[in-house]
Amino acid sequence: MSDDLGPIQIELFKHLLASVAEEMGVRLMRSAYSPNIKERRDHSCAVFDAEGRLIAQAAHIPVHLGSAAASVCAVMDVFDPMSMRADDRFILNDPYAGGTHLPDVTAVAPVVVEGHDRPLFYVANRAHHADVGGSRPGSLPLSRSIDEEGVRFGPSRFDAEFINSFADQTRTPDERRGDLFAQMAGLELGIERMCDLCARQGTERTVHAGEALRGYTERMMRHVIADLPDGGYSFEDVLDNDPINPENGPVAIRVTVTIQGETATVDYSGSDGQMAGPLNAVRAITLAATQYVFRCLGPADVPDNAGLLAPLDVVTRPGSVVDAQAPAAVAGGNVETSQRIVDVLFGALAQATPERVPAASAGSMTNLTMGGDDHRRTPTEPFTYYETIAGGAGAGPRHDGASCVHVHMTNTLNTPVETFEHAYPVLIDGVRVHDDSGGAGLHRGGDGMVRTYRFTGPTEVTLIAERHMNSPYGLAGGQPGSPGRARLIRADGSTQELGGRFERRFEAGECLEVCTPAGGGWGTTEACDKL
Repeated sequence: MSDDLGPIQIELFKHLLASVAEEMGVRLMRSAYSPNIKERRDHSCAVFDAEGRLIAQAAHIPVHLGSAAASVCAVMDVFDPMSMRADDRFILNDPYAGGTHLPDVTAVAPVVVEGHDRPLFYVANRAHHADVGGSRPGSLPLSRSIDEEGVRFGPSRFDAEFINSFADQTRTPDERRGDLFAQMAGLELGIERMCDLCARQGTERTVHAGEALRGYTERMMRHVIADLPDGGYSFEDVLDNDPINPENGPVAIRVTVTIQGETATVDYSGSDGQMAGPLNAVRAITLAATQYVFRCLGPADVPDNAGLLAPLDVVTRPGSVVDAQAPAAVAGGNVETSQRIVDVLFGALAQATPERVPAASAGSMTNLTMGGDDHRRTPTEPFTYYETIAGGAGAGPRHDGASCVHVHMTNTLNTPVETFEHAYPVLIDGVRVHDDSGGAGLHRGGDGMVRTYRFTGPTEVTLIAERHMNSPYGLAGGQPGSPGRARLIRADGSTQELGGRFERRFEAGECLEVCTPAGGGWGTTEACDKL
């Protein structure tokens, strides 16, 4: 029945449905309490059909959106859609039930249109909370088990009992309550807009539009894959090491992409086993990264929905670093391993279509969490903070890489210095481009960023970063980008290298300088002549 929608109507509904998700995101961002959501915009919103399949999303965060459908389906598995009421709201953060890592809290609501006894759509958002308990402020510890990372909950009803139970297990309960209610405000607007859309366009027509959009996206992606030469393409890249057992050396992620006609098999089963430390990724993250990479190969106007994955068979091995099993630690898998999966898959596809694939970007979100007591307030109050720090983008066949940008699986912003210093008892001594750090080549990789924090009181800090030991690769003869680094600068001016992963207490007057990885370079003159 969806075939009665022509190309103009499909394009119309593409924008109508995406605008619902965009509006949800604006309300969530403006309502949020924490700078992490309000300023960095570490949140995502989307619309799903009655089966929990993505039909529209906002231009938010790829690692959130590519995995959110699993959370919607997890809610449907626990709560029968036939018994859902229009005022039901659900919430979860369990990575082993469709989530990513514990700070990413997903809120889901059914859209029950008048005259129907079950949801025809679902709206959902996912927001990164600056603390959800656990062993370290910010809830991204160098953990050995997910139980050390914070409060974990599967699909639950959002009610007063849940709110109090969740908030009371965190270090900043008032901020958590504020961000939770901001997520609910986003859902309310999504429900309102979807019901209005059904009233204006007709309920049956709107449902059919979701089906038509998925079919249209699938057809476009099949054309994209059919344009690639048939064959098998393999690539391997590594995480620096297991933070708990660094003596074991790098942790490999391996992929073989087999193109056959208009379909592709993406096989990660040769990747190393899950590690003791927190860089394990659940399968939902691997699916999100795979979807993102193939989406990048398509034209800019491809609708973002479940049709992106339809021509792909993604193979993972349970118990591997890209398909971790409970109770493996996963705090950094969402933010770091997802980036390496992208690097590995692009490396394989560069063999099939070298004229379209860039060199490796920073390959790390460079996750910084901190917390302590805000001594500026009387009485003192606890604070927690989380941010990712931008790096360099890889150069492409026809362009230099951008400097100091968030790349690939993250799509957030840097926290403005003024906002940061107003909210927290920490000063920013400097923010600058790490000049000439991008890989050399016909096209140069983007430069990394240097960001320096000065602590005004005792502060617990955790850094989880990658590409400090293994540089982002160049392509077609281009040189690797410079690796990241982090160092302590003491009050007397002496320094100490800290590495890419650490947990430590900083004292008043001490500084942390973080330098993010740069992008790889692309090509030589000879390589360009061959394209």
